[in-house]
Amino acid sequence: MQQSLPNATAVLVLGIVSIVLCCCYGILGLIPAIIALVLSKKDKALYAANPTLYTEGSFKNLNAGRVCAIIGLVLNILTLIYYAVIIIMFGTGMLSDPEAMQDFLKGLQ
Repeated sequence: MQQSLPNATAVLVLGIVSIVLCCCYGILGLIPAIIALVLSKKDKALYAANPTLYTEGSFKNLNAGRVCAIIGLVLNILTLIYYAVIIIMFGTGMLSDPEAMQDFLKGLQ
C-alpha cells in the first residue's frame, strides 16, 4: 500500500506562503522558502530511496512546492535588494544635501 510523502503538503503550503510574503520587505518570505527547500530535499531523498512506497501525487505536490519555494526565494531576495538600494539612495542623498532632501520629502506629503 502506498502512502503520501510526509512533508509534501507542508512544502507546498510553505512555498505558496513564501511567494505571498515577498511583499513584506523581503525578510518574512525568506523563512518559509528556506524551510520548504530543506523539507523538500529530505522528502526527495525518501522518494529516491523507495519510489514504490509513496504516491505519485504527493511527489508532484512536493515538486510544485519546491518550485514555489524557489520562486518565493528569488522574489524575496529581489525585494530585499530593492529596499536596500532605496535606503542607500535616500541615505546618500540625505548626507550630500540634507536641505534639498527635506524639501523633496515635504513635497511628497
